[in-house]
Amino acid sequence: MKVEIPDAVKAELPPTRWGKVLASTPVIMAVVATALAGLSSSEMSKAQYLRSLAAQQQSKAGDQWGYYQAKRLRETILVQESDLLNDREPVQPFDAAAFAAAVKGLPAGGSRDRLIQLVDAPQGQAALQALAAGATSAPPAAALPAGIAAGITGLQTGAESRVPDEQVTDLEVAAALRGARDLALAYDQTTKPIAQSIDQGEALLRTLAGDAQTRLLQRSLLAARLRWNAARYASEAHLNQTIANLEELSVARSNHAAEHHHARSARFFLGMLAAQLGVIVATMAIAARKRSLLWGFAAAAGLVSVAFAAYVFLFI
Repeated sequence: MKVEIPDAVKAELPPTRWGKVLASTPVIMAVVATALAGLSSSEMSKAQYLRSLAAQQQSKAGDQWGYYQAKRLRETILVQESDLLNDREPVQPFDAAAFAAAVKGLPAGGSRDRLIQLVDAPQGQAALQALAAGATSAPPAAALPAGIAAGITGLQTGAESRVPDEQVTDLEVAAALRGARDLALAYDQTTKPIAQSIDQGEALLRTLAGDAQTRLLQRSLLAARLRWNAARYASEAHLNQTIANLEELSVARSNHAAEHHHARSARFFLGMLAAQLGVIVATMAIAARKRSLLWGFAAAAGLVSVAFAAYVFLFI
C-alpha cells in the first residue's frame, strides 16, 4: 500500500525528526497492518491444520475403539462357549505332557505321525505350554509419564483433558503412542504362531478315527483353545484400549491448540484493524492539514496495535 503525501503538505511539516515521523506515519501504519494481517492469516492456517489433524486422530481412535469392542465381544462369546462345553461334560484342566503322551498313544495311521511331529516341534511345544497356562501374557508396557496418565484420567472422568505443556510435550505423547503400537504388534507376532499351531493340531485331530481316546483329546484341545483364545482377545483388547486412549488424548491436545491459534488469529486481526485505523486517521489528517491532534492519535493507534500484537505473540 503506497501513500503519497502532497507537496503542499510536506512543505508545512516541521523540518525536524518529529516532523519526518509524522510524515511517514501512514506508511508505517500500512506496513504494520500488512504484517498483522499476515500473522492473523498464519495463525488461522495453523488452527485449520490442527483441526484437520484432530479429525484424523479421532478417526484412528475410532478404529482402535472398534477393535477393542470387537475383541471384547469375541472374548465374551468364547467364554460362554467354554462354559457351555464344560456344563455338558466337565473337562479336566489341560495338561501339556499328558496330551502329548496321549497323542503318541493313538493308533498308527492317518494323520497321527504328522500330529506327533507337530507336538514335538518347538512351535507345538510352545502351543501346548500356552494352552496349559490358559493365556499368553502381553509384554509389560512401559509406564506412561505422569502428565500423560493424568490427561487420560481427565478424559475418562470428563475433566480437563489437555495435558499442560509444561508437564509433557507432543513428542512424548507421540512416543507413548508409538510404544503402545509396538507392544500390540509384538504381542500379535508372539501369539500368531501359537494360534496357527493350535488350529493345525485341531485340524489333524479331526481327521483321525473317532474312537473314545481321540474324542477325549479333541474335547480337551477344544476347551483349552477356547480358554486361551478368550484370554488372548482380552489382552489384545486392553492393548487397543491403551492406544485408543492415547489417540483421544492427542485429539484433545490438537483441538486445544487449534482453539489457541484461532484466538491468536482473532487478536492479530484486531491489531490489524487498529493499524488500518491509524492509516485512515493519518491520511485524513494530511488531507485536512490538521496535523497536531489527528497525527498524534494516528501514531498512538499504531503504537497500541504494535504493542498489542507483541503481547499476543509473546504471552497468549
